Amino acid sequence: MSTLIRRGSRGGRVRQVWGRLAIAFTAAAATTLTGLPALDEAAAAKPPNVKPVRCDEKFLGRKFPSTPANSGPPDNLPYDAWPTDENYTYDNPAKAYDGVLPPTQKQRDAAGKDYRAWQRKFEKSQNPADRVMEIYARYNSQYDSSRGFKEFQRFLDVRYIGNHGNPARGEAFEARMVKKYNMVGPDWWCQDTMEYTDPETGEKRYRVIDAHNRATERKVEMKSNGKIENDQLKADRQIAKEKPKSTFRYLTGARTENSTKEAIRKFDEDLRRDRGTSRTQAGVNERRSNAIERTQKPNVYTNYDKRFNADPLKGGRGPLVDQALRSGKTPAEARRIQAIYNQNNGGGYFGRGPGGIDFSTLEINYVGTPVKGKGLDYSMRADYVKDPDTNPGYGGNAKLQLASDSFFTWLALTPDRFWVNLNPIRPDVVMDKEFAKTDAGRVLLEADLTLKHDYADAMNPDKYERGERFWRAAPRTPEGMPCLPVIRQWITPKPAKVREQDGGIYILDAPMKVNMEVPHGPDVPVGGCKLTEAQTKQAEALILQMIQPELERRVNEDPSYADLRRVYTSRVAAEYVRRQDAVAATDFRKIINSNDVTRWPLRDENKNWDKKTVYDKYVHSFRNGDYKFERVYDGKVWILSMGGVDFSKAPKRDITKTQFATQYKGLDTTTKTSVQTEVTYRDGDTAFLGGSSADQPTTPGPKPTPTPTGPGDPKPSHTPSTPAPTTPGGDHTTPPTRPPGGDLAHTGSSTPVGLIVGVASALAVVGGALIWWVRRRRTPGAHH
Repeated sequence: MSTLIRRGSRGGRVRQVWGRLAIAFTAAAATTLTGLPALDEAAAAKPPNVKPVRCDEKFLGRKFPSTPANSGPPDNLPYDAWPTDENYTYDNPAKAYDGVLPPTQKQRDAAGKDYRAWQRKFEKSQNPADRVMEIYARYNSQYDSSRGFKEFQRFLDVRYIGNHGNPARGEAFEARMVKKYNMVGPDWWCQDTMEYTDPETGEKRYRVIDAHNRATERKVEMKSNGKIENDQLKADRQIAKEKPKSTFRYLTGARTENSTKEAIRKFDEDLRRDRGTSRTQAGVNERRSNAIERTQKPNVYTNYDKRFNADPLKGGRGPLVDQALRSGKTPAEARRIQAIYNQNNGGGYFGRGPGGIDFSTLEINYVGTPVKGKGLDYSMRADYVKDPDTNPGYGGNAKLQLASDSFFTWLALTPDRFWVNLNPIRPDVVMDKEFAKTDAGRVLLEADLTLKHDYADAMNPDKYERGERFWRAAPRTPEGMPCLPVIRQWITPKPAKVREQDGGIYILDAPMKVNMEVPHGPDVPVGGCKLTEAQTKQAEALILQMIQPELERRVNEDPSYADLRRVYTSRVAAEYVRRQDAVAATDFRKIINSNDVTRWPLRDENKNWDKKTVYDKYVHSFRNGDYKFERVYDGKVWILSMGGVDFSKAPKRDITKTQFATQYKGLDTTTKTSVQTEVTYRDGDTAFLGGSSADQPTTPGPKPTPTPTGPGDPKPSHTPSTPAPTTPGGDHTTPPTRPPGGDLAHTGSSTPVGLIVGVASALAVVGGALIWWVRRRRTPGAHH
């Protein structure tokens, strides 16, 4: 039971017990979809149709006899930039219809434009099909291509789901703030209308104040997001002139945008100067809180996403899926979509908008322990973009699909298939044919080629001072020609930081290492120059000192390797699931080692991808070089031509509970919450979003097509969710034994297949199993 602290006249404290909370700080569960709310207007030309109500009565369901002396947000509250357990919930019944498909012309004709008639019909029938017809009728009546609603899915998301979720989310945040800052008693009124004069036109205007202390003239604006609109601040400036006792506080429930901070800082500065006071007149109290949306009554029109779900007939839900599906496919499309969301639902329900996440950085960071029949919780992290309006994030759906497909690829294929090999004299051995059917295999092979190109690029003297120094220090032939030995390169994982607790695994860091050495054997191409053994060692040391660190930086940081990092973290997650399934059967058992990847094929623009195309590019580069440069060494002019990932080792080190609690403070809470809503970790620029495959239809299989009870036979569409099931089968493993010290042992061949690089930097990559498999391979009687 919460308590309210009220200070007495002499500094004593009187404790009053809160009564039963009528709203319990959530949006009312009885929310109905009685009509789309209009967009908020800070400055209305005529009095808005809003009735002020006491804040305690509105949000707490009772009237307090007096207003506490310490009520309202304090002036000196610092930015409380990171929530720990500050979650609030709100109901949005409209979200249950996020899987409605665009109407056919027949359906549009049957729906007409009288959406209120369909609304009344639904209220009587409670048939979801009637609600869908209402949505179609709304679409017909509010269709406006100039506002971006030529696309039905955007209309559904922005004007229907978003516009119903926005006020519910806002009210739930306001309820939380009313309680937190004791804005109760006869002085505090919510939705209080203030009249003022427009300084430019002289006309009367009206500003609705979220919470207004009529006795002290303190005015509080509450935003569940982090942005105060310019027209609201403009109105407040005029109100401050006409009512000089007014002070202003702005409560934000997310990171406050810099533009808002600066505008309020300037407002406060001007008021203090004009009023001759040093006390705060306008300020921000940032109370980051996590808004958890509750769908209510899912039905056949509710979208269930199959990613990370073992059962092809079922699906899950989560904020990650929502954001991924909203994002544009290209930068141009993302800018157009961001403008639509800003224009129609700026900053409220959709936060930073569909372009707020940099999906190119998306990587899985957590999976829960899989329990048969209970689905799987998962969370992924990604950076926020700095300016979502001009340079929004895009490609979320494709990146999420790659992470999920890779997760299942690592489960489905047996470890002996995880290899790729670029060798100019071995065109017959490039990669396993089943692995070549997946985007995970494609990413590995293309990363091989990228690393080879980067090897040549990193020593380019025309681009980098490092390259000039490298070639001047390179060994020479007797004729004075700079010469390098054949160098093989490959990428291996460095020890990954993980923490297993709370029924899951946190993937904290999964860095990779670039290895280089001079190879020996029959498959080594012949270089174009000869070096002594001493010169070869000199060249190798030079490359390790000057080139290898740059390549390693690129592999771990550059966007060109983002897909490789994404695929690798999915592999770590998949191997955790493998290990758990080896102990007790999970929903993934029929997938593991089945060697059936038909559910996770090459997709979209890569559906016709061919490993031979990559190999041909590699051979061309090997033979012709990636670039040519001319340099004078020892008085002679030389024209030189310059033209990959080994996962057979995957070391893992568990950090201690103390390290996890101190170095990653609050990450466990952030991750758990991210399954339900988007969360910003601490005061950083990283978003955590997740989902759960456990939130699934109760009856698997094809969904029925309901018929509405109204005129016609439109048969509203729904989102199908019945792909062909995966062929079950596959070997299974005995429980693995953990190596001492937390390190995971080496698995796979200790000699990578064909890892070679020539003078033009030939590359090969071998993929082996994660190290969790070594004990199985070395245990007597274990099977493959």
